[in-house]
Amino acid sequence: QVQLVESGGGLVQAGGSLRLSCAAFGGIDSVNGMAWFRQAPGKEREFVAGINWSGGITYYADSVKGRFTISRDNAKNIVYLQMNSLKPEDTAVYYCGGRKWVVPKDPVTVDFWGQGTQVTVSS
Repeated sequence: QVQLVESGGGLVQAGGSLRLSCAAFGGIDSVNGMAWFRQAPGKEREFVAGINWSGGITYYADSVKGRFTISRDNAKNIVYLQMNSLKPEDTAVYYCGGRKWVVPKDPVTVDFWGQGTQVTVSS
């Protein structure tokens, strides 16, 4: 059974940066495709960024393009989300999700979820 564990969230001022990490344990082959999602209070969970197994293909939501970068270290089984130029509207719980072979871009297609990490951006 795959376990995904996020870390790196916190409180930051607008314009600041944070780096989130998602470590995968057990059954790594079941989560070749990885992505970050976020859910703000009262809103649906939305796709933020995704990455394929090799790291050679990445996807971003329009709202984060040019500010966020997703990457992965397969030797350590960790996926990162570097978040720069943060805005108050980026405030949400951030979740990593994984799926076999395909990069999940819709929450309903995710097979495994982490527990989430809170990101709060103050104005």
